[in-house]
Amino acid sequence: MRELEYLKIINNTLADSSLLGDDCAYIDPSFLGSSGIYVTQDSLVEDVHFSLNTITPYLLGKKSVNVNLSDLSAACAKPLFITISLSLPIDCDDYFVSEFYRGVNEVCQDYDVKVAGGDITGSDTVFISVCAVGSKCANYKISRCFAKDGDVVVITGNHGDSAAGYLLLKENNKASSVLVDAHLSPNAQVDKSKIISQVCDSDFAMMDTSDGLADALYKIADASDVCIEVDLDDVPISSELKKTFPDSYKNLALWGGEDYQLLCCVSKSVYEKLDKYKFFKIGVVKKSEGRANVKIKDGCDTLLIDEDIFDKNSFNHFTQDMSEDRS
Repeated sequence: MRELEYLKIINNTLADSSLLGDDCAYIDPSFLGSSGIYVTQDSLVEDVHFSLNTITPYLLGKKSVNVNLSDLSAACAKPLFITISLSLPIDCDDYFVSEFYRGVNEVCQDYDVKVAGGDITGSDTVFISVCAVGSKCANYKISRCFAKDGDVVVITGNHGDSAAGYLLLKENNKASSVLVDAHLSPNAQVDKSKIISQVCDSDFAMMDTSDGLADALYKIADASDVCIEVDLDDVPISSELKKTFPDSYKNLALWGGEDYQLLCCVSKSVYEKLDKYKFFKIGVVKKSEGRANVKIKDGCDTLLIDEDIFDKNSFNHFTQDMSEDRS
């Protein structure tokens, strides 16, 4: 492990490496704002969350940052800093480190985020852990537990594309570069999160859909003790997904995961202020009927997602890996 050489590569790759060099980075209070901060951390493990046979180091760097910025976006937080712990096998080379941090740098440049440090160690496989820090932007609290009877359920974009792209990569199927790109190069909804923070007028529920739309819907319903009713016809699903997976696109849209869109439950007055070309109404929140659940209307049929259905279909990081079909 050539740690010092890798550190030089990292410093030369990042547009702003002013916070690197010591074991701890000093963050001036002026960067943090006066309303408090949000902190999140996600890890990506080779052959669990990604395969180096299907993703380049550059795209892996971009994705590693975006998945953390997505969590900050779900809290209406402005991303400020990240730290990166990178564990690499002995046969890893300078090219991997340089390209990985080129991807990191591109996302950081897009959102004015600074890399504030991290760690490099040896490992049997590639292991990436990113911690992201953001400042509070909204004047109100955001949590899964704030969905209320009468709220409008809104999402920010297509669902199912990323899971479909993963299946194509798994099968070495080149049927759709659009779907593959959706999986390999997701984007955090930072700009749309900012819009929501500017129009919200009370506490509300929001989270990202990294583990799937149905997963997020149930988690909000459960945390808020409400019933959420959704019309599947209103869920944005791309024509590319329908064309490529005509028999399973609905399941992919609901349970596929890794679309990194935002799901929020807001008042009718807030919804009316949102751009309907960027924020899509898919349902409403109603009082719980004894047990929190989600009802998804699909034509004449209704899919009920309760605790049992959720446990059966939601992604479990401790029992599933990339060799298993998440669709």
